Amino acid sequence: MSGGLLVAGTTSDAGKSVVTAGICRWLVRRGVKVAPFKAQNMSLNSFVTREGAEIGRAQAMQAQAARVEPSALMNPVLLKPGGDRSSQVVLMGRPVGEMSARGYHGGRQEALLGTVVDCLEQLRTTYDAVICEGAGSPAEINLRRTDIVNMGIARAARFPVLVVGDIDRGGVFASFFGTTALLSPEDQSLIAGYLVNKFRGDVSLLEPGLDMLLGLTGRRTYGVLPYAHGLGIDEEDGLRVSMRGTVRESVVAPPHGEDVLRVAVCAVPLMSNFTDVDALAAEPGVVVRFVDRAEELVDADLVIVPGTRGTVKALAWLRERGLADALLRRAAEGRPVLGICGGFQVLGERVEDDVESRAGLVEGLGLLPVRVRFGREKVLARPVGTALGEPVEGYEIHHGVAEVSGGEPFLDGCRVGSVWGTHWHGSLESDAFRRAFLTEVARAAGRRFTAAPDTSFGALREEQLDRLGDLIEEHADTDALWRLIETGAPEGLPFLAPGAPPAPGLAQGKQPGLAQGTQPGLAPGTPEGPGRPAPGGQGPVAAGRESADVTVTEEAP
Repeated sequence: MSGGLLVAGTTSDAGKSVVTAGICRWLVRRGVKVAPFKAQNMSLNSFVTREGAEIGRAQAMQAQAARVEPSALMNPVLLKPGGDRSSQVVLMGRPVGEMSARGYHGGRQEALLGTVVDCLEQLRTTYDAVICEGAGSPAEINLRRTDIVNMGIARAARFPVLVVGDIDRGGVFASFFGTTALLSPEDQSLIAGYLVNKFRGDVSLLEPGLDMLLGLTGRRTYGVLPYAHGLGIDEEDGLRVSMRGTVRESVVAPPHGEDVLRVAVCAVPLMSNFTDVDALAAEPGVVVRFVDRAEELVDADLVIVPGTRGTVKALAWLRERGLADALLRRAAEGRPVLGICGGFQVLGERVEDDVESRAGLVEGLGLLPVRVRFGREKVLARPVGTALGEPVEGYEIHHGVAEVSGGEPFLDGCRVGSVWGTHWHGSLESDAFRRAFLTEVARAAGRRFTAAPDTSFGALREEQLDRLGDLIEEHADTDALWRLIETGAPEGLPFLAPGAPPAPGLAQGKQPGLAQGTQPGLAPGTPEGPGRPAPGGQGPVAAGRESADVTVTEEAP
């Protein structure tokens, strides 16, 4: 059985996804056969594997970092929000139904523990190491009983846990201590230490704090990663970290021709796979921005209506904000518009939806001769074709089935004048096609823009993944990290009070896993004050393994 590690975070967006990818790239460069794993992901950015399974894009990116083919085993549970209180549950790459948050955390999630443990065990039989990513924070005490992605999976696999904290937000020491101190003794025994992320400045000024943290917790810090600008990596639903963030944060390459090309992306509700525009933002002289007002379309050379998990909701939103009328004016003036997946459906004549919104028949914008009917079976595909005389690859994730009755064929969709529509995600990552498409857009927009002849999106992505590997190799204690992966959490890690709150039904003041009368833990305080433990000192830790023998129900939620 292989070794492994769980990368947890003090908060969402602490950097778990990119740290996991960086560790995978560092390991594979050392000759280690490594795989990423995230038991449960909540994201509207997803990807289709070669076997036709839908997984989170972050796990597909991590698989690329590990130089392995993405698989449903790497993300067995994907939740795709459809609103504030419900999500589509995708199990082993296939949707099994909609479920409310209360219903999911009320029992369904816990029943899936056996499935995710089985997937992890399969990966462990194939790879030398498995690097797991947690979700949110492991100290969500209201959700611990049903947790299958943080300490639940760490306990089941006996994996050590590395907690990542974003120091750029502030409060990182309190976050490290508090995250640990809110866990049960059994969970705390697996918290091996910490990793500081996004540090700016002189590390020597931080070192006294790291020594104090060791004194307070008995746990070391495994590295301090500097703030890195322009990391174009897919991370859950964070707009800041996709490749268009490179355009915002780093020096923009000058245009290859005389003009820049301005791209406006309509920030529709439940926007999904907005990573489709990353390849555009990687082009020298292409400026991409997200907009939600009609006046922001005026100076755009290309407007993109992206994918969405709420086509009918997106239509209503576009109309309410005046963006629908602005799109109609653009089309009448021959100015370029591109609709992708849900955005393609929006541009059609009508949408018949008894599945996603259950709104029935809804009029579309009428810019393309397309009628869409939502089916209960989700289309998951990896199509290959040609467009504008160039080869194209993409992937499809949609319930809406399009009936195209006119226009010019375009990637299984159609084109009418300067309006294009397709269900294909990822098509703009095909370099030759992207250049041909931008040439068409520039011509229609009247811009003297010329696409650079040598931009390779795939090569740029590899460079970014290598940068992540470099961050780990240069700024983390890699020898110590490898020992964690091989041998697990150090023995004798102290328990920090107060620990997890008592479970319902336990007597007041008793902690699960502690014998009656045992000292509950280390009193918090500065290292100079009371409660300072000896580094590595022994606290009352119960090792026990959490049972993974949970039956998965067969009926869809």
